[in-house]
Amino acid sequence: MILIGQFDSPFVRRVGIALRLYDLPFEHRPWSVFGDADRLRALNPLCRVPTLVLDEGFVLTDSHMMLDYLDSQQATPLIPRDQPARHRALQSMTLATGLAEKAVSLFYERRLHDVTSPVWIDRCQSQIGGALTALESERSRQTSPFWLGNQISHVDIAVTCALRFLTDAHPGLFPAPQTPHLSTLTARLESTPVFTEIAQTFLAPT
Repeated sequence: MILIGQFDSPFVRRVGIALRLYDLPFEHRPWSVFGDADRLRALNPLCRVPTLVLDEGFVLTDSHMMLDYLDSQQATPLIPRDQPARHRALQSMTLATGLAEKAVSLFYERRLHDVTSPVWIDRCQSQIGGALTALESERSRQTSPFWLGNQISHVDIAVTCALRFLTDAHPGLFPAPQTPHLSTLTARLESTPVFTEIAQTFLAPT
């Protein structure tokens, strides 16, 4: 398999971490949607990352689709298969990925527009804050080492990747003391070998 995209993206990173945890070999091509747009578009008409090229050549173009495919190949996936545990996990994971999407949107609004929209900025920040509050509240009620118990899951990965991007792209916007339970979880995971390996210093597009 070939995973395309840079690991400062929370979406590329979550797929790379899942591949490592599943012990699946892959080639990493750290292409940028800006600097490598032409060759990326040849594989993915949306011209976005992550893009995952399977061994048979089929191309997956969304991180949720990629994880769904990888999970289907595993005897013990990183998310429950049965309800109601599955939809509860998906709800938390969707909050984390939605937070990441809004953090990306907020960054692009500030970085790429000469004239920014205060309404859009406020909306993004409100949505990020709402997701953080909900996730912090949920994590505060847990006593297990990971989100779903004693084993790491896609929820842990999504939350950690989202908070890393938020912290790197918007330093000081939502200080860690505001979310102590999330910060404790993500700091512990960020110190582990797989999260250390599948990581990259944030690079602002030019």
